[in-house]
Amino acid sequence: MMSAAHKLKIGAHLSTAGGIWKAPARAADIGANALQIFSTSPRGWKFPNISDEDASRFKSEARTHSIEPVYFHASYLINLADAGRTGNLSVKMLIAELSIAAKLGIRGSVVHLGSFKNGNAGEPDPKVWATLIANIKDVIAKMPENVFFIAENAGTRKIAQSLDELARIVKEVNSSRLKVCLDTCHLFSAGYDISNEKGLDNFLKEFDTKIGLGRLELIHTNDSRDPFASMRDRHENIGEGTLGKKTFQLLLNHPKLLQLPFILEVPGFDDEGPDKKNVDMMRGFVR
Repeated sequence: MMSAAHKLKIGAHLSTAGGIWKAPARAADIGANALQIFSTSPRGWKFPNISDEDASRFKSEARTHSIEPVYFHASYLINLADAGRTGNLSVKMLIAELSIAAKLGIRGSVVHLGSFKNGNAGEPDPKVWATLIANIKDVIAKMPENVFFIAENAGTRKIAQSLDELARIVKEVNSSRLKVCLDTCHLFSAGYDISNEKGLDNFLKEFDTKIGLGRLELIHTNDSRDPFASMRDRHENIGEGTLGKKTFQLLLNHPKLLQLPFILEVPGFDDEGPDKKNVDMMRGFVR
């Protein structure tokens, strides 16, 4: 019988160097059974383009290595609150990426929504807010039906830093195809103390009340290099940062989170990205 630790979906953001189809084997090599990848360079506007041959090979490799689910992480240049060229390119990029996701059997794209020009201090300009909502709706209307738009919380004075802002987005977009990704480092940096049992329970109750746990698609499990409520987004290896091992022990054993994938975006103990040591540590926390 498979142990609880091996049933749990623990994955990592890994390289697609040499071909997108190589990523599932890289996941298997470090003991992961879920995966997150970029569809193209995250720092440019080159739209993804995957051949039918590579798509077929990717799906075959994912099946062979039992890697599921798989997610894209969208470009860091995305800003859906922009009414000009950047916003227009962001919408087109996401539609292209989500079309590729459907072709590859990938569940959807995790998206940093962008930022308001006021640095997210106070209420955004109503016109800017309207642009954000309209652009998200536009992407969802034009993406294939079998994929999800997954909004990630922010910890660096960007859009969706607070649960209230994220909840407002979810309510106004009003689509079952809009899901949420929570990043542990971002939460801690934004002032949500999930490092103890009471704090985590209270946070999950608040999330369920304001957004709904059924909307939660995955968790980015990253320790933090910076102090609580620092508003900084610097990931650290599991157990090496200010969140500490106890936080991840609580997360991985919480009854409300057992069905979710946990995806590592850590620097790695050799500074080469998520590695077996981080994955094994996560599995070792499972009771």
